[in-house]
Amino acid sequence: MKNVITIVLIFSFAIGINAVNNSTISFPNILNIAYTPKDAQSECTGLFTDAGSWIGFSIPTTKEWVNGFCGPYIIDNSQWISKSIAEVGVEINGRKINANEFITDSTSYFPGFLYMKSKFKGVSVVQQLYFVDKNHSLLELNSEKARWNVNSSIWLSGSTFRRDKNNLIFNLGKGGILVVSFPTDYKIASDDKSYNAKSTKTSNKTYVLISFYNDEKQMFESASMAQSILKSPTIYIAQNKVRWNGYLTKVLRNDMPKDYNRVAVKSVITLISNWRCSKGDLLHEGVMPSHAHFLGFWAWDSWRHAYALARFAPELAKNQVRAMFDYQTNDGMIVDVIRTDKSKNNLLDSKPPLAAWAVLEIFKQTKDTDFVKEMFPKLIKYNQWWYKNRDHNQNGICEFGSTNGKTQPAKYESGMDNAIRFDSSVVVRNNATAWSFNQESVDLNSFLFLENNILREMASLLNVPYIQVVDGVKLDKYFFDTSKGYYYDRRFNGDFVDIEGCEGFTPMWVKMASKENAKSVVLMYEKPNKFSSYIPFPTVSIDNPKYIYNGYWRGPIWLDQVYLGISGLRNYGYKQQADKYTNQVFDRLYGVKSDAPIYENYDPKTGECLRAPHFSWSAVHLLMLYWEYGK
Repeated sequence: MKNVITIVLIFSFAIGINAVNNSTISFPNILNIAYTPKDAQSECTGLFTDAGSWIGFSIPTTKEWVNGFCGPYIIDNSQWISKSIAEVGVEINGRKINANEFITDSTSYFPGFLYMKSKFKGVSVVQQLYFVDKNHSLLELNSEKARWNVNSSIWLSGSTFRRDKNNLIFNLGKGGILVVSFPTDYKIASDDKSYNAKSTKTSNKTYVLISFYNDEKQMFESASMAQSILKSPTIYIAQNKVRWNGYLTKVLRNDMPKDYNRVAVKSVITLISNWRCSKGDLLHEGVMPSHAHFLGFWAWDSWRHAYALARFAPELAKNQVRAMFDYQTNDGMIVDVIRTDKSKNNLLDSKPPLAAWAVLEIFKQTKDTDFVKEMFPKLIKYNQWWYKNRDHNQNGICEFGSTNGKTQPAKYESGMDNAIRFDSSVVVRNNATAWSFNQESVDLNSFLFLENNILREMASLLNVPYIQVVDGVKLDKYFFDTSKGYYYDRRFNGDFVDIEGCEGFTPMWVKMASKENAKSVVLMYEKPNKFSSYIPFPTVSIDNPKYIYNGYWRGPIWLDQVYLGISGLRNYGYKQQADKYTNQVFDRLYGVKSDAPIYENYDPKTGECLRAPHFSWSAVHLLMLYWEYGK
């Protein structure tokens, strides 16, 4: 039976490769995550992590070589467990070569696995690391007729150790439980912080299982799985390859340049590397903004993540949405941020409403009507929350705000934490738990217009009534300044907030703009001193006196906003301009076609990377630009 399963898996893998003429091995060195930590508190610059795991690994640098993958690093606790949990030496024909005698030959990060080859005086060792699931990673070691000598030491203070047969169990306290498991032919010596494991048989290949559990209960429940993996490792590696090739098959186009395919693959890797399984008060799995900097699920990010994931990981997309709605308040609000410890959730504001947009895309990709039925009443409640709590003068036009009457949370609610358009805004009280800016925002109301149309579409699908109407023509006229030819926020007194920012991209993206207004906006886009910078569509026009290239939402490129601008052009027939701007993004962003990570934001004038690397929603919008290119 085992042979039959293996044949089926390999056959499936081959079909996937032929379907897209690409495979995981077609994309070597996709990301540079070379980093050798010096101690438990060393920074995290980027990790190989997969399948929702809360741990990750790096490739050692050539200058500080370790003959094993570095880590693991505990993502939730921001600590390295070890410099390398499995440093590999060998004995060949009676010749012992310790791990620290090897030097690097080659390394690579492929989609779905890490690779390293090391050498010493004609002897080479090849190591490959895979994630089987959220708890288990599998290290494959290859050499010629070797007896294996694997060792390591643990850095974390306060950890305890015990051995159960060939399982080394490190209880890391609140950090979880790490288990390193060896085949039965290994003899193991250990103390409370280190171990040495030696195989008693000669082989060309062996395996080490590295497992991480939240607690003893999870470890006990996974015991049979761990045994199965070590018993039949090749089956689980084949499953990994099928899964990853499945991602690529669903994502890649056959008509795109090779470099653009590489950007798309890197985007998938970025999303999957930020996938975290349920833990603590995070009741569903989802994707975090960046494993290097952001711990938690943010609402606005989650909707974007779910939209892209729907195409190649639809169950993860569904759970990303569910995770945020797990903490929907009684009055319908979706909170800004949720974390493994719910006492640290941010309840002071929400985020721009794109939840229905994400759910509809999941339906389009899966045809799962039950999921729409599950989410529809929650989406209705969330939509109504905005009009009940963020429409100060009850004119059907909403504002960003907060639950505590403070200005900064209201800025956070917009998603644009320090945007210039809010520099002079003040909050006004709506009710006991709701305050609004004295400013009606064009992007918020554009999103609400889109969500309203989607909710009506869902109601038709489910054959239920839906009567709310958002007048897009009214909103289009209200937010468009005919004297300037652009969209602006407006004060309660009717004055336009005279800031040309990325919020003005949204009416064209949601198809709310009239053709005449869209034509004027495109003219604004094409001005080099406005939005046609080296990398197009900065968050505020280049000629704004307060523009600053690294000012977070006061100038830099954010790829979600770039996407809104480019996709909006496509919606109104400006395909040539949209493709031109997409080319500029793919060809000019620093390192995006080579091995640099995808960043949170970029300098509009140079394409240089700015803040957090391995950023999920940037990856999402690169994928969406890729999918829409030429269409």
